[in-house]
Amino acid sequence: MLTGIEEVDWASLGHAYGPADDVPELLRGLASADPAEREAALDGMYGAVHHQGDVYDSTLACIPFLLELVADPGVQDRGCIVELLTSIGGIELDDEEEMTEHPCDDGEFIPAANYAMAAAAIAAGSDVFLGLVADPDPEVRLAAPCALASLHPEPSLVLTLLRERLTVERDTEVRLALVAAVGQIALRHASLRAETVDWLGWLARAAQDPGLRLAALAQQARCAPGEISDDVVPWVTALLEEIRTTSGSGALRGAAPTFIGQVRELLEEHAAGRPAPWTEELLRTLHAALDDRVDDRIALILAQLRSPDRWQRSDAIWLCGGLIRVWRGRYEEVVRLVGDQLHDPEPRLREAAASFLERLFELGAPAADALAARLARSSPGPADGSDVGLDDGPGTGPVGGLDTGPVGGFDGGLGAGLATSPVGGPGGPGAVGRSGRDGALIALARAGDVRAVPLLARALEEDEVRRELLYATDGLGPAAAGLAPLLRRRLARVGLDERLYDRAAPLLHALAAVRGAQALPEVLRILRGAPANRRDRVREAALRTLAAFGPAAREAVPDLRELLADGSAAVSTAAAGALWAIEEDPAEVLPVLERWLRPDLPGADRCAAARVLGGIGPSAVAAAPALRPALGSRDLWVRVRAAAALWRVTGETEEALPVLLAAWEEDRHARVDIAECLAEMGPAASEAQLVLLTELTRRRRHNAREGASGTYDIHLDEKLLTLCRAALARMERGAY
Repeated sequence: MLTGIEEVDWASLGHAYGPADDVPELLRGLASADPAEREAALDGMYGAVHHQGDVYDSTLACIPFLLELVADPGVQDRGCIVELLTSIGGIELDDEEEMTEHPCDDGEFIPAANYAMAAAAIAAGSDVFLGLVADPDPEVRLAAPCALASLHPEPSLVLTLLRERLTVERDTEVRLALVAAVGQIALRHASLRAETVDWLGWLARAAQDPGLRLAALAQQARCAPGEISDDVVPWVTALLEEIRTTSGSGALRGAAPTFIGQVRELLEEHAAGRPAPWTEELLRTLHAALDDRVDDRIALILAQLRSPDRWQRSDAIWLCGGLIRVWRGRYEEVVRLVGDQLHDPEPRLREAAASFLERLFELGAPAADALAARLARSSPGPADGSDVGLDDGPGTGPVGGLDTGPVGGFDGGLGAGLATSPVGGPGGPGAVGRSGRDGALIALARAGDVRAVPLLARALEEDEVRRELLYATDGLGPAAAGLAPLLRRRLARVGLDERLYDRAAPLLHALAAVRGAQALPEVLRILRGAPANRRDRVREAALRTLAAFGPAAREAVPDLRELLADGSAAVSTAAAGALWAIEEDPAEVLPVLERWLRPDLPGADRCAAARVLGGIGPSAVAAAPALRPALGSRDLWVRVRAAAALWRVTGETEEALPVLLAAWEEDRHARVDIAECLAEMGPAASEAQLVLLTELTRRRRHNAREGASGTYDIHLDEKLLTLCRAALARMERGAY
């Protein structure tokens, strides 16, 4: 075994962490009789030799030995080695990439030819995979189909083999892997697609196993999305119900200390107790094929959310998370049904529901009652709100007359996980742990529900508060004013050290949101005492808070005048904005802001000045000549900020509107700011009607990104839609 391994000069080769002289030990470890050694070796292969998918010269040198290990029936865990080979040889580069180098994490570059050589080397030895489809080890049989579909140079041969094997294979997950590999071949080889799609359609109708029928249907949809049947939702729903009533339970394996072992443990924990954990992946495939058929996808998710199988409901929540992040639609009933899962005894289902709702902001309103009920079932506390602190300080009484109810204590720790009490334990089914309450409270506050206010007050009494809770005060309006004394007290305890920004910025943001001007002394302490570390950011945050206080912050005027001359544009312009909010004297702030509009300055400086000028409005009309040169900047955001400011100070659209409409098409991420300005323009922006109507007819969210998302993405897209509707409504009213 591993013949010739000593003849390779491994020390002259490299991997992610330097010389590859440790690779022979890893290869021998893969053949070890000790399971822990095998897992550690596999961990090392993925961690160094095939680090994050990279193919080094040492990776290429490993391929003959990995193929030898796969061919030896005496080697255990060969399925893992097959998967490793599939990953090494399965990266496909287009013609342009083949001529370039591939960057890796350490700044070095890997020749793109390495990937092509890896694929060729594994393809040359891929006949070894043909015999693995009938291997006694089900893990090997599970890995072999994908390897054959990805790497074998004779797809027709492989296709025939996979279809024949399906007639005798009895392991459910292996059968699903066979069907998935058939679909992969159809996608990779157009000449085989038509016959394969027909065969998948036949299998979806003829197979006795409902899981196999669902797999065939998912692959058929993946290969031919334009041919998806109109009755796909009832068809899939019926299959899921049949699977629910016929499948058995899953089981857990032992844990392992390596990274590979931890991943495996998490996956197995996710599948533990589920009658058919593989349905999740099949439904993901089907949803990907349905793509922009949003109504069908919503209907399918609704059916799953109404299922008596809690695992189908859990799958539906995760699937809807991907759907709602990318596509616009009518999600009210989906959100309501997800809210219902907050009361399920299964902790993982409650966690999925809370995690989903936390990112919805205003779209979470249909689940507000469920969120409030869940929070009310937290650990007991005074029902009269006597210790909540809402009436602490002059001029503050009970917020909106709300009864706080038995909301219990909060732990605002930074962990975002959802801690839950055991089923049947304290608090009963559906009760939540302290960090879990934070997530539910964030969702309730972001939905703009005032029932969050007394609960936020109790959270502010705890030692630590999640920063997301503080930023969630934005949408609560005047009802949150009573939080100001608690915020003030917390800000007073923040140390003026290197961690000042991280600790103070969320509190300053919340004080600005609730207009907590009684905290002026504490805000000035932060402004004056900011240490060198991130001083500009601390000062900018404090200045924005002072601006929100308006005339009530008059005591800060001397500090603001001093900071007008600060060398940081962010600080200087924020000081000007705060001074204007307090005194409304343009003569003092306009020269400062005009200074930061010079064409030779960085775009961020010019944007900061334009933003403040736009906030001043018509009183800053004298700065219009300084804004106009920025309309021709090469920096799109400078153009957008300057155009919006020019409109707001002059009330004229002739110069600003063309710049805004051009930027709309150039950068979709600028559309929220532009739509806000168009809504202010009203009838004067009538030539933007087509742009706005087109945006409202798009199904895909303007900021949707493949494989990535941000906390505020959905909220920003919904804000864009609201602004577009408002702008059109103003234009229509102006037409009469």
